[in-house]
Amino acid sequence: MDKMKGKRLIFMGPPGGGKGTQAQRLQEKYGIVQLSTGDMLRAAIAAGTETGKKAKAVMDAGKLVSDDIVIGIIADRLGDEDTRNGFILDGFPRTVAQAEALDVLLKDRDLALDAVIELRVPDSLLVERITGRFTCAKCGQGYHDSFKTPSVDGVCDSCGGTEFKRRADDNAETVTSRLEAYHAQTAPLLPYYEAQKLLHVVDGTRDIDVVTGDLETILGS
Repeated sequence: MDKMKGKRLIFMGPPGGGKGTQAQRLQEKYGIVQLSTGDMLRAAIAAGTETGKKAKAVMDAGKLVSDDIVIGIIADRLGDEDTRNGFILDGFPRTVAQAEALDVLLKDRDLALDAVIELRVPDSLLVERITGRFTCAKCGQGYHDSFKTPSVDGVCDSCGGTEFKRRADDNAETVTSRLEAYHAQTAPLLPYYEAQKLLHVVDGTRDIDVVTGDLETILGS
């Protein structure tokens, strides 16, 4: 689908809403590279870039990385060849101030966003999704108490391993707290991007393939 080439996107949505899964699908199918702020931050630190050194110093001091540093890391990443075929920002911006800084960065490079996609999922379902997750301790294959259990109870489908693990923060209290923070931070972003006629809301409760189809329809139109 040629219309998908070069698309510049933002994916918004709560923890467990499916942003990462959908971004990965579009990356694999169309070459639109997924840009996770966490991954970019770690890569910049590992590479020892000037911005990465600044980020490392701040993090080593136990402080939060500033918006200026994050924007600097995104600016560096957008200079890489693979982003010319389009990109999906996953996890950024999270505030209106970050969105405004991103607008300035893109304008300075004669770039513009094509769409902002919000994957909308009710909090109650997200708590179920996240608290039910577990993985094979040996190969990392993912499972879920309700949606995807091993074919043979206690045995990994992929490697035959019999030990499984859960993330310590995948509990109802932590998930609820993360969702409250998400709503507080990102709620103002929706009218911000709606005013720019960029916002598209997608029902993230449905089958993964159906959601992907919706995204392709929106982005191909």
